[in-house]
Amino acid sequence: MTEEPTNDIGQGLWQACVEQLSQDLPEQQYNTWIKPLTAAVAEDFSKVTVYVANRFKLDWIRAQYAGRIAALLESLYGQPVTLELALAHRESVVRTYVRPVNPQMSHAAGADASVGAAPSVNEEVAAPVFRTRLNPALTFDTLVEGTANRMARSAAMHVAGSPGHLYNPLFIYGGVGLGKTHLVHAVGNQLLADKPDAKVLYIHAEQFVSDVVKAYQRRTFDEFKERYHSLDLLLIDDVQFFANKDRTQEEFFNAFEALLAKKSHIVMTSDTYPKGLANIHERLVSRFDSGLTVAIEPPELEMRVAILINKARAENAEMPEEVAFFVAKNVRSNVRELEGALRKILAYSRFNQKEVSIQLAREALRDLLSIQNRQISVENIQKTVADYYKIKVADMYSKKRPASIARPRQIAMYLAKELTQKSLPEIGELFGGRDHTTVLHAVRKIAGERQQLTELNQQLHVLEQTLKG
Repeated sequence: MTEEPTNDIGQGLWQACVEQLSQDLPEQQYNTWIKPLTAAVAEDFSKVTVYVANRFKLDWIRAQYAGRIAALLESLYGQPVTLELALAHRESVVRTYVRPVNPQMSHAAGADASVGAAPSVNEEVAAPVFRTRLNPALTFDTLVEGTANRMARSAAMHVAGSPGHLYNPLFIYGGVGLGKTHLVHAVGNQLLADKPDAKVLYIHAEQFVSDVVKAYQRRTFDEFKERYHSLDLLLIDDVQFFANKDRTQEEFFNAFEALLAKKSHIVMTSDTYPKGLANIHERLVSRFDSGLTVAIEPPELEMRVAILINKARAENAEMPEEVAFFVAKNVRSNVRELEGALRKILAYSRFNQKEVSIQLAREALRDLLSIQNRQISVENIQKTVADYYKIKVADMYSKKRPASIARPRQIAMYLAKELTQKSLPEIGELFGGRDHTTVLHAVRKIAGERQQLTELNQQLHVLEQTLKG
C-alpha cells in the first residue's frame, strides 16, 4: 500500500521542496514538470512518494529532476530521505531513489542519446489526444508593455494576426525570466481566439527532444511527423537545448522545412541570438536567422513598477506605488525575480498581519538586499569588465582614451548605473574623478547601442549574469 499524506508537517516538507524548485528552475520547466506533482510523506519522514500523471512524465522526472528533488529533501529535513516515483492512481512503485545520488545527473543533454529501456509498468495506453499546451492566462492583455519588450511584442502581435506571412520564423531571444514564454503563449492564444480551428502547439525544446527519443523507442516516426508537420503554428521555447543533439536537430530541420513549405508559422525563443548558439548545425542557425530576430531586454524601472502592481492585483493584494518603486530599484534583473520578491513581501505581510510598506519590504527582502549589496559593487564591476575585455583595472581610472580602453570604461559605467544604487557623481568619482556628465554620456551611449548591436547586447548579458552570480 502507498502512504497517504497524513500530517501537515510532512506536506510542509514537500511544499518547501517545491517552493525551492520554483525559485531554482526556469518558469516553464517548473510549470511543466514540477508543479503538477503530488506527494505522500511517511509519518517518520523516511520516505517521500511522488506521484506522476503518466509513464512518459515519470521517465522524464526520473532522468532530469529526481536527483535534485532527493538532494533538496535531504537538505531540508537534515537526514537522508528515500524518494520514490510512482504513477498516480497506481499501487506499484516504479523506481526508488535513496540518497546519496550521483550529483552528475545530466540535464537535457542525455535525452537525445539515452534511449535505454525503462522499468516495466502496467499502464493503460490512452489514445493520443492533440493538445495545444497553451496557458490561457498568458495573453497580450496580461503582458506589461515597456521599452524592453515593445518591438518583440509588436512583432508577435503581427504574427498572431497574420500567420504564415511576414516574420517567419520569428526568433525571440533574451535572458531568463524576461517574458519570452509569456509572449509565445500570447501568440498562440490570440490566433486561437481569431481562428478556433487552427492547429497550434506550444512546447519546450526539451519536450521535442523527448518526442524524438520516444519515436525512436517505439518506432513511431510516422506519427511524430504527422503531429509536427501538420501544424498551423509551432511555438517552441529555448531552442538552445538542441545543442549537441544531432538527430533531434535533423528532425527539427525537417519539421521546420515542412511547416514553412505549407506557410505555417514558427515562433522560437532562445537565451541568445541565432549566431550565438553553440553546437547547433549551421543550416539550422541560418534558418533561425532567416525571418525576424528580436530581443527582449531586462525591464526598465517604470516597467518593473507596473509589473509589480499588476501582479499584486492578480493576487488580490495592493502594492503601494512607493513600495513598488523601492522593490523595482533593488530587483533589476528579470520578471521572475520580481515575482519572487513580490511573493516574499505578500507572504511576510500576511504572516505578520502588517500592511505592505517600504519597511516591511526591506525586512522581507533583507537576504536578497544583503547579497546584492555584498556582491555587486562598482569595484567588482570594474574588475569584471576589465577581465572580460583584457585590460588593466587601473585603466578604469586613467585618463587614457584609446577605444580599446574607453569602450570597456563606458560599459563599466553603464553597468554601475544599472546594477548599483550609486548616483552619477558617485560613479564618476570612482572612475578617476570624472564629471557626472561623462558618466551620463556613457550610460546613454551604451544603452542606445545595446538596442541596436546584437553583439554588444550579448556581451552585456554575459557580464550581468557573471556579476549576479
